[in-house]
Amino acid sequence: MFSSSPECKGEDRVIQSTGDVITTEGETVTLGCTFETTRASPYLFWYKQEVNDFPKYMLKRFSKTEENGPDFQKDRFDATINKTSVPLKIQKLQLSDSAVYYCALRPTVTGNTKTLYKNLWSKDNMILHNIH
Repeated sequence: MFSSSPECKGEDRVIQSTGDVITTEGETVTLGCTFETTRASPYLFWYKQEVNDFPKYMLKRFSKTEENGPDFQKDRFDATINKTSVPLKIQKLQLSDSAVYYCALRPTVTGNTKTLYKNLWSKDNMILHNIH
């Protein structure tokens, strides 16, 4: 099951299925995210938000570039851009992985900082419930 709240900016957007994901410790889960963009080389991001906390940067994918945040090692958290999707794979699930997961798209934007800020990203989210 998945939960989403889409937010669109122009022609660029990301889409996640609705509902929650229920799983158990030690398992592997893949959280889906598809995107629509007119950009040839979009930046895709995943963020994790725990209860009463701000979203934490997990990873970004851009063309051939793959970068993971310091707390999200690639052996457990990985994503690959497949034309119009960037599913997040979490392996060896831990109880601490229970959170809301946001998929985000940042277009390549040129212009002044107001334009950049206004068109920074579209996002969607998914809630993962990890039962031990």
